[in-house]
Amino acid sequence: MQIADNHLTYCTNIHPGESWEATFENLKQYVPKIKASLSPDRPFAIGLRLSDEASRELVAEDALQQLQSWLRDNNCYVFTLNGFPFGGFHRQVVKDEVHHPDWTTEERLKYTLRLFDILSVLMPEGMDAGISTSPLSYKHWHHSESARNEVLQSSCLHMLEVVDYLYNIYLERGKLLHLDIEPEPDGMIENAAGIHSFFDTWLLPKGVDMLTGKYQVSREEALDIIRNHVRVCYDVCHFAVAYEDHQKVLDNFKKEGIKIGKFQLSAALKIGIPVEVSQKKQVEKALLPFVESTYLHQVIGQSADRQLQAYPDLPDALLKLADSRDREWRIHFHVPVFLSSYGTLRSTQEDILTVLNLNGLNHYSNQLEVETYTWEVLPEDIHLSLDQSISRELDWVKNQIT
Repeated sequence: MQIADNHLTYCTNIHPGESWEATFENLKQYVPKIKASLSPDRPFAIGLRLSDEASRELVAEDALQQLQSWLRDNNCYVFTLNGFPFGGFHRQVVKDEVHHPDWTTEERLKYTLRLFDILSVLMPEGMDAGISTSPLSYKHWHHSESARNEVLQSSCLHMLEVVDYLYNIYLERGKLLHLDIEPEPDGMIENAAGIHSFFDTWLLPKGVDMLTGKYQVSREEALDIIRNHVRVCYDVCHFAVAYEDHQKVLDNFKKEGIKIGKFQLSAALKIGIPVEVSQKKQVEKALLPFVESTYLHQVIGQSADRQLQAYPDLPDALLKLADSRDREWRIHFHVPVFLSSYGTLRSTQEDILTVLNLNGLNHYSNQLEVETYTWEVLPEDIHLSLDQSISRELDWVKNQIT
């Protein structure tokens, strides 16, 4: 839905189901209820998550036309897709498999191009549209510098195939589409520094060579083409877990011409770590309900002298808690954005407020997507019905903007 100059949606990765049939049933079950409570008389936006399986089924026969008809009949529109999780994302062990297949593979490339074919049909007139994607790969799969450089190089070449594909769509049909890289702790691109490094060392130099040779454009035109078609998915939870200074990060992106494709509005958990071992037991007690087997919940701790310590998952961090010198932990566990605290735990909700304020002042992107996908694995006392949960989150964001 449009709020002021922004388009606000929620990501349907909240709903379990990998087939197109299951995905479509979820849309039909939940979207009309949510729209009725938030945007009864105005168009309602959907941030669509499609697995590889669903994307294949959607482009077959007349399924895409059926979706278009349903969107028109229900006064809904799609301007963004979540193309990060390739396969199953609920009710199974996901963990680091969320990165598989990674950007070194043809499977990831073909899946992403198929998603762009779908989005190019669904996107509204007069808007650009994007697809969020994996930060190339999972860094713990690659143990040497040479192995990581191979990942960066092959991922870069595949992404430049996407740039070429999207530039041709723009030339032929005037539709502006972009691939939005989503940094995440323990991804090959983890943070803002990783984005700058990937653009400066790989994407821009190789892309300029490709585009100037193929299209006879100038170097500056080639840089603009790349920056238009490859952007950042700014997941606020991920940047908060990394203790990033949002204003500094966004200012530097703007200075370097790196665009924000969309902001994913999400909140992480955080908790202060006491010095006394006996008091640390209370921290462990507070965090144990969030230990679950589906998703990775990376932890980054910060010491009194601001040194950072990363842990691959919450159980790994808890094993080191007694001896830890950290004074705060931030945990990659997407909690409801309308909660600022949960018992002794706090959320990084203030980071969302900061980002919304900065975006209101500087207009980095007009695309906002709430992404809390963990409702099924949250402790029972935070649960609401799914449509109530989504509506409450969107309403909270709407109120912050207005």
